[in-house]
Amino acid sequence: MSDKRVIIVTGGAQGIGRAIVEGLLADGAEVVIADLAGAEEAAAELGGNTLGVRVDISNPEDCAQMAAATLARFGRIDGLVNNAGMYTSLVPTPMEDIDIDEWRKVMDVNVLGLHLATRAVVPAMRKGGGGRIVNISSGTPFKGVPFLLHYVASKGAVVAMTKALAKELGGDGILVNCVAPGFTMSDGVQANPVQIEALQEISVGARVIKRDQYPEDVVGAVVFFCAPGSSFITGQSLVVDGGAFFN
Repeated sequence: MSDKRVIIVTGGAQGIGRAIVEGLLADGAEVVIADLAGAEEAAAELGGNTLGVRVDISNPEDCAQMAAATLARFGRIDGLVNNAGMYTSLVPTPMEDIDIDEWRKVMDVNVLGLHLATRAVVPAMRKGGGGRIVNISSGTPFKGVPFLLHYVASKGAVVAMTKALAKELGGDGILVNCVAPGFTMSDGVQANPVQIEALQEISVGARVIKRDQYPEDVVGAVVFFCAPGSSFITGQSLVVDGGAFFN
């Protein structure tokens, strides 16, 4: 069994997730990279303190296998970062024109997926005497961003789920918090020119810190919620957006 903290990061192969993985490794954790594609390759690049697992978080069997693979390799699960989500492929669309199948897919990944990944790891955390869950939401439900109603609704659900899970799991020593980034220039966003045209300039203009946000800007908050220094904090949502929203 590992004597280090073992933390799973969903959607950890690229973008914000990859930056979080690297930050946790630098903080001394062993990290499981769980992603739909590229997980094994990312683990091979980052070295021996990592494990790559292919996971569709909207599939309960995949999530169960993710937890089992983590326990088989490291013998424990201390943390879960629910980072995987559906966003970068979305195009801003008036609410009446959002495709119903796309709406359901967003909810399956961003809401049900968070539940399934959490459900898969909680038994091991209880057995180990506690753990940390960090949910990645978004600044959009705090600000009411238009033309992405399904995405905003899904990330509002993440904030609500964080509070409910903190109450439900607190007695087991499992702390649940949320980090809510602003519009971030991740790999996926930079590959979507429609999002950049619609959101980049307005996002920078709304911030106190007048620059683009990058995946590395999110890492410190996530590492903090996974580390001993946050041991008396649960149920909280921290907006990391350069000062566009004051909580």
